[in-house]
Amino acid sequence: MTVVSQYDGTLGQVELGKGGPLVGVQGLGCMGMSEFYGDTDEAAARATLDEALAAGVTLFDTADTYGLGRNEEFLAPFVAAHREEITLATKFAIERGEDPLHRGIRNDPGYIRQAVEGSLRRLGVDVIDLYYMHRRDPAVPLAESVGAMAELVREGKVRHLGLSEVTGAELREAHAVHPIAALQSEWSLFSRDVERSAVGAAAELGVAFVPYSPLGRGFLTGAFADASADLGAEDFRRHQPRFTGENARTNAALLAPVREIAAAHGASPAQIALAWVQQRARVHGLTVVPIPGTRRATRLRENTAATRITLTDPELALLEPIASAVAGDRYPDMTFTSASREA
Repeated sequence: MTVVSQYDGTLGQVELGKGGPLVGVQGLGCMGMSEFYGDTDEAAARATLDEALAAGVTLFDTADTYGLGRNEEFLAPFVAAHREEITLATKFAIERGEDPLHRGIRNDPGYIRQAVEGSLRRLGVDVIDLYYMHRRDPAVPLAESVGAMAELVREGKVRHLGLSEVTGAELREAHAVHPIAALQSEWSLFSRDVERSAVGAAAELGVAFVPYSPLGRGFLTGAFADASADLGAEDFRRHQPRFTGENARTNAALLAPVREIAAAHGASPAQIALAWVQQRARVHGLTVVPIPGTRRATRLRENTAATRITLTDPELALLEPIASAVAGDRYPDMTFTSASREA
């Protein structure tokens, strides 16, 4: 694969929300190191963490639901060794039980208190740098949930607050209760529904945007065309609408301009997708810190090198129509995404 030369310095830094910590302009999503993408070589994953820090990545993202807590436990030794160098983000709200397909959403104050104590214990820390509400339960008043999160800040258990998959109106409502440092939602060449309201609200309020799945869960790398043929039995993407059947074939064809632009830059399709997110955010006057996930140091170096790419206006125009042509939803059930609550 052709890639832009591996990054030979450290990433620049940005402020994660007004008054928030300085972090590298690209973070690392750690979810796949413990679940969802098949078996993990833990030694290779640990090496990737070290590689990320050496490259200037300082925002490391996990959640209590990833591996049912195992991802937080996996990160604990790395966190202990580098506590003053990193910004540690984790999340609450997704409740899972014995049924592997069950997902419940809890935003009530009692659950939030229970969740933070569990995360602190598994991570082996006294304070979490950035604590997200992973998903929004509309049945619980937002002010009640954010108020409970604010109590954790006052108690010194949490430094900064974040939200995930909320609308612009919900972000404004929450920010009025307590300052929100970061909004984490899916944003990529394949997924742009956040531009309806959340992106504008974040820019207006000075909230940093942390795009998850900026590579479309790997589809934008061009690595495969049909999940049923190209992914292992334990890979959750086999059940995602965009990855199978006719949807997959339609979406694979959409990568043609991405490949064309990648060839012109001597880059990979993944690097073009990451460069697009950075430049799209600048159009909106928004601080952005994408968190592409990877378990491999080689992919980590490729991803961070993407921060050196600048796309031309004609190239951006060529990429503009892609999202509107994507076949299939982001999830089989979109109920708890911000898109389901847009007016």
